[in-house]
Amino acid sequence: MSNEPIKRVSIIVSRGSLDGVYPGLIMANGARMEGIEAMLFFTFFGLGALHKKLQNDLKVATVGNAAMNMAMPLLGMPITMPFPTWMGGIPGVSAFASSVMKKKMEKLDIPPVGEFVTMIHDAGGEIYACKAAMDMFDLKKDDLVPEVDSILTVGDFYAKSAGAQIIFT
Repeated sequence: MSNEPIKRVSIIVSRGSLDGVYPGLIMANGARMEGIEAMLFFTFFGLGALHKKLQNDLKVATVGNAAMNMAMPLLGMPITMPFPTWMGGIPGVSAFASSVMKKKMEKLDIPPVGEFVTMIHDAGGEIYACKAAMDMFDLKKDDLVPEVDSILTVGDFYAKSAGAQIIFT
């Protein structure tokens, strides 16, 4: 185990839910604030965070999310209270949970996804989209926000990540 400080991180964002995208954004932003080079690679459903029409409308995944009890204190209930998975399937529950989460993040001064992507890019973070996922979803670079530096193959991602710590969120 080395005590050398981390100099570079490559963060893979593959989940497109609100709770799936924020960990990568927070880690990349934190890295830049610490002077660490940061690269974000969005693949599969994570591409929603870069899509012009989807970016600021991401939702919390409520169906099958075994950790939803973590959000129960936001509703004034104990963290130990389980969130029944069937409840997540009721129309409007995901939108409500997303709204509650976004309001709490706003109170904590955590920016919306689009603003966060811009902040990271403006701070020197690199932002890339996965070519295979782009092809699979029939997306073009014009569908994505302007902060996207390029579309990379997996091989390109590994080449750019040489010497970096790779983090999968």
